Amino acid sequence: MEHFYAMIMAGGGGTRLWPMSRQDTPKQLLPLVEDDSMFKVSVRRLAPLFTPEQIYIVTGRMYFDMMHNDVPEIPPENFIIEPYGRDTAPAAALGLTVIHQRDPQAVVAILTADHHITRKDRFRDVLQAGGELACQGHIITLGLAPTYPATGFGYIQQGEPLAAVNGFQSYKSLGFTEKPDERTAAEFITSGEYSWNSGMFIWKSAVALAEFERQQPEMFEQFMEIARVVDTEHFEDTLESTWDNIRKISLDFAVMEHAQDIVVIPVDIGWNDVGSWGALFEVLKLDKNGNHFKGKSPVNVIIDTKNTLVYSDKLTVTIGIEDVIIIETPDALLLCHKDRTQDVKEVVNKLLTNKNYKYL
Repeated sequence: MEHFYAMIMAGGGGTRLWPMSRQDTPKQLLPLVEDDSMFKVSVRRLAPLFTPEQIYIVTGRMYFDMMHNDVPEIPPENFIIEPYGRDTAPAAALGLTVIHQRDPQAVVAILTADHHITRKDRFRDVLQAGGELACQGHIITLGLAPTYPATGFGYIQQGEPLAAVNGFQSYKSLGFTEKPDERTAAEFITSGEYSWNSGMFIWKSAVALAEFERQQPEMFEQFMEIARVVDTEHFEDTLESTWDNIRKISLDFAVMEHAQDIVVIPVDIGWNDVGSWGALFEVLKLDKNGNHFKGKSPVNVIIDTKNTLVYSDKLTVTIGIEDVIIIETPDALLLCHKDRTQDVKEVVNKLLTNKNYKYL
C-alpha cells in the first residue's frame, strides 16, 4: 500500500521493570526477551509490509541517538521528537500532523515499541487487512484475544459483523471499558463479545485529525499551528513554544472512547505487553524447573531452585528458593516474590517522593 505508514510510539518507560528500566534506558531500549532491544525488534518485524521510509518513530530527545543507532535504516527525518512527554494523545497528534503534511492520503497504523509479539507473520497480515479497511474511512482497532480476566487492560465490545478481509473478520465496536474489576472482566470473557484493547489503531491521517478537531478542538488548533511549519526552519521553535500549553492526556481518553465509526478486528498474535517482571515468565524460555537466568556470566550455579527469574552479569548462585525475581544492575538489586512484581512501581514512587533521582 503506497500510502500506508507505521507510527511507533516510543516515548516513556515501564516503571514496573525497575531497576533495569530507567529514564535514560526505558523498557523499549532493553533486550528483555530477545538479544536485541524491544524497540529494534518492533521495527524489524514490520518488514516487508513497511519499508524503512514508511516507518515513523515518535520519541523524546534523549532517546533519538540510541534508537537511530539501533535502526539506522530509518531515515532521520522519520524520527518525530517530542520536547518532553505529554502522554499519548499529544504524541499521536504530533506524529499524525507531520505525516499528514507530507502525505495527505496517508493511512497510519499507530503501534507500540515495547510489546512482545510471537506471531509476526499474522501481525503483518492483520495490519494489512486493517489498512485496507481504514482506506474506507473506518477507525480500526486490533482486539486481542483475552486469556484471563485482566483488570489492568481496557476492553472492547464487538457488535455486528462487518467485512472480512484477508481472512480477518471485522466487527462494529460497541465501545471501550477501561480497566474493569475482576468480576466484570470475567463476565466479559464469558460473553465472548470482548477483546483486550491493544492500543494499536489504524486510520487515515485525515480521519484521525478530524476526530481531534471534533473532540479536542483546542488541541487541534495548536497542532494546526505546528502543521503550517512542518519541514521548515521554523518547526522546532514553533513546536517548543506550543508544547507547554498542550493538554496532557492519553489518546484513549482524548479521542478513542468517543470516536465515530470504530471497527474492531479480534486477533491472536501471541501478544504480551511485558508489563512486569512476572509477565516475562509467559514469554521467556524456561528450564525444566521454570527458571530463566540471563546475563553475561558464563556460569551460574542453580541448586533446588524453581520458578525463578534472574537478570545479572555476575555469577549467581541460588539454593533452595522458589518463585523469586532477582534483578541486578550496577547500582541496584531487586529481590521480589514472583506474586509481588506489580508492586515494583511503588518502589519508583518512593524513590521519586524521597528525591532519589539518580536511581530513576
